[in-house]
Amino acid sequence: MSEEELKQFNSLSLAEEATMGKSNEVNNEPNVKEQTSVKPSNQLEGGLLGWYAACSSRDIKEGKLHNFSMYNEPLVLYRDKDSNVRCIKDLCPHRGASFIGGELKEGELVCPYHGARFSSKGECTNLDRLTCSHIVESNYDNYAKKIHLSQYPCVEKDGYIYIYYTGKAKTDLSDFDISSPLENTLIETYGYKTKEYEYEEVTVDFKADWVRIVENHLDILHIFWVHGGTIPDKDVSRNVITSFNQAITRESRQIQSKYNHKDKSKGEFITVKFLPPGRVIIYKGDEETSRYVQVLDHIPLAENRARVIVRHYRRFMKNKIFTNIFLFRNLQHRVFYKVFSEDYIILKTQSFNQQMGYVEKDNVKLLGEDKMVQYYWDWLQNALIKDKPWELHPTNAHTNTVHKDMPMLYPPENPRLAIKNKRDLAINLAIRLLIPIGMILLII
Repeated sequence: MSEEELKQFNSLSLAEEATMGKSNEVNNEPNVKEQTSVKPSNQLEGGLLGWYAACSSRDIKEGKLHNFSMYNEPLVLYRDKDSNVRCIKDLCPHRGASFIGGELKEGELVCPYHGARFSSKGECTNLDRLTCSHIVESNYDNYAKKIHLSQYPCVEKDGYIYIYYTGKAKTDLSDFDISSPLENTLIETYGYKTKEYEYEEVTVDFKADWVRIVENHLDILHIFWVHGGTIPDKDVSRNVITSFNQAITRESRQIQSKYNHKDKSKGEFITVKFLPPGRVIIYKGDEETSRYVQVLDHIPLAENRARVIVRHYRRFMKNKIFTNIFLFRNLQHRVFYKVFSEDYIILKTQSFNQQMGYVEKDNVKLLGEDKMVQYYWDWLQNALIKDKPWELHPTNAHTNTVHKDMPMLYPPENPRLAIKNKRDLAINLAIRLLIPIGMILLII
């Protein structure tokens, strides 16, 4: 779906959004004080259905299909003949086959079962006959004109592929009533000038409840305890855990928490934003001038299967020659993969405890510093009741597990890329050491 097509469907303008309510509060409670209940946060207008960053642009290769899922529903992303990205339900309308193993011919999707071809609009294009041309069907032309793929609105912007997910794919994209604009999700809307940054990016996979992963990324303070030995910052470790003042801002489009050192001379530590349904932004300083901005997009693939796109924008180390010489990309990826590996067992066991019903009020006591998490859960519970996303494509004990059994692609669940990055880092370091040694030997 092109940006021009998207404009036809947007029904809520940014001007209307700007008039919506806003509230602020400051939490200066000591870290030891328990908080068992807080006023529910109902300001956020977005729910669990809407715009998701489903993958990075670099994942959609010309002539290749990108299979994934949302809330158990299998989907396919691909580039059509005009290089626009399309998102279709992974279901051929001929006999209900998947497009896994299918192909693209001249930008048209070809089913691997009988060769049915479909245009970017979802229309069957081989009106003369399917591959099984030896079968004579007198009414074939009429039949082919009536079968269509089901799709979701899809937009490529700033290196992301966004889909507007409702759980109800349609054969005609103009039938979608897009109730929230894509601009609500774009980080540029909030003042970040991403064109002034360079960035590194990884995608990570988890066999865990995606809402627990979002919660983890809203809980900034755990990095001292869990990641203190991994994050290259001398002020982040178990040995320097300190107290912060927390200022929370709640608006119709976001919840934001700013952490300031209690020692005012040190100023701000970090700020985290939550943009529903699945984007978290972490930065320090002013949005327009921050030295770095980390963006995390959370994709609910299925029960206990989630994917996160991690993008780290930076104003430093922007020279590509120097970043290559100093292996900056490999070093950054090593940190990313290690951080998420350290979180993984926590996320899996939290998911288990939540699903077993152990994480209830009587068993879990929140602290004042957990207010951001509390507001997130208030929103989530309201959104689950309103949208019921897991009821749109429910599975049961008799559901075939073909999609569940497919291997996940990225660390920490699949360590393949982390191992490759480690190997590439070692090889490149060795080459950089051997070159000066070789030159010295030649001179001698």
